[in-house]
Order: sequence, then structure tokens, then C-alpha cells
Amino acid sequence: MKYVNKKIQISCDGGGATGKSTGAKMIAKKYKLKFLSSGLLYRYAAFLLLKHKPKNQIIFLKRKFKKLNYKKLDKISLHTPKISKKTSSIAKINNVRKILKTFQTNFSNKFQNCCIEGRDISTKILPKSDIKFFFKCNLNTAALRRWKELKKTGHIIKFKDVKKALRIRNNDDTKRRFSPLLKHRDAIEIDTSKLNKQAMLTKMSKHVDKVIKKKYGN
Repeated sequence: MKYVNKKIQISCDGGGATGKSTGAKMIAKKYKLKFLSSGLLYRYAAFLLLKHKPKNQIIFLKRKFKKLNYKKLDKISLHTPKISKKTSSIAKINNVRKILKTFQTNFSNKFQNCCIEGRDISTKILPKSDIKFFFKCNLNTAALRRWKELKKTGHIIKFKDVKKALRIRNNDDTKRRFSPLLKHRDAIEIDTSKLNKQAMLTKMSKHVDKVIKKKYGN
């Protein structure tokens, strides 16, 4: 099946270390979609606030995100326990969410061919996306993934502390007042507890191909 000139938008949601970033990146690459991680945006916002300690966080973030070059975020170390904790805190603030939602909405309007991953993409950012994926994973497996990621980047932290932090973050995201982590009624569930990367990509591709065929024919 040829993917050229076939416009499609995909939203990927899920808790921490469920594999949604990996799955979203792989599917974006395969179908030549522009990729955006909303989690990276929130981590960057947390990084900026921790670094600059502005008096007015909202005005400061509005200014920073108006001129943000998303590509530069990959060059910054944003996956640290300190940033994770701050990210969870600011994700509860509605005015912060509004700023980042504007950035994400502008991105999806600019790139009709895109894949965005996060925690409220299907429900708030791209409710009309062609395909909605919801990632889940048992806590032990997710915590082990995150622990290994942190070790690779030189962060020394106990596995039990990573597991506790993940449990708290996912609980906070599910119960927060604004844009909580929810599974959209149309979302296709991807349980990555026992799936390797190739199996994940195969399962996701099956659904994407089906939608493309239905939307555009052979």
C-alpha cells in the first residue's frame, strides 16, 4: 500500500513508560507523519520553570512557547526525576495546559499528516483524529523500562523509587481536574506488557492500513 499523499492524523495516549512514545515514533516514521510528543512539551516547560524560576509562570511560558523550535528539544536532557516531578505538578494547572494546547493545535493545523502522543490527545487535542491508540502496560514492566532509560542517561535511582513515582504520576494524571488521562471510546488498546517493538508496530500498522484503505481505497 502506498502512503504518499494520504493525509491521516493519529493520536496516541497512555500513562508513563507504556511505550506510547516508541509506538508513536515508529508509526510516524513508517507512514511519513510529522511527530509531536506533548510529554516532551510539558517536560520542557518544567525544565524552563526550574531553570529560570520566573515570577509569573504563565506569561513566561506564553512567551517561550510562541517562538519554540520543537526540534531543539531532543538536544536537552528532559528525562530526569526532578523534571518528572515538576512536570506532574504543572500538568494540573489549566493555564499551562492552555498554552501547550495552543502549540499542539497549531502543529496539527500546520501538519495535516501527523501523529501526536500524550495523555489527552484523543480526548482534547485531536478528538477528530483518524485513529486513536491507547497504550497500557503493567506497572512492573513500565517501571523497569523507565529505570533502564534513566540508567542509560547516567541517573542513579532505585527501581522501587521509579515504580513509586510512576504509580503516583499515573494516579495524578487520571484524577486531575483538567484534561485527565482517559481512554477515548473509539481508541484501540495497545497493551505493551508483552509486546516487543516489532510486534507493537505490526499491531498498530494493521489498524492504520485498514483506516487508510477505508478512507482512500486501494
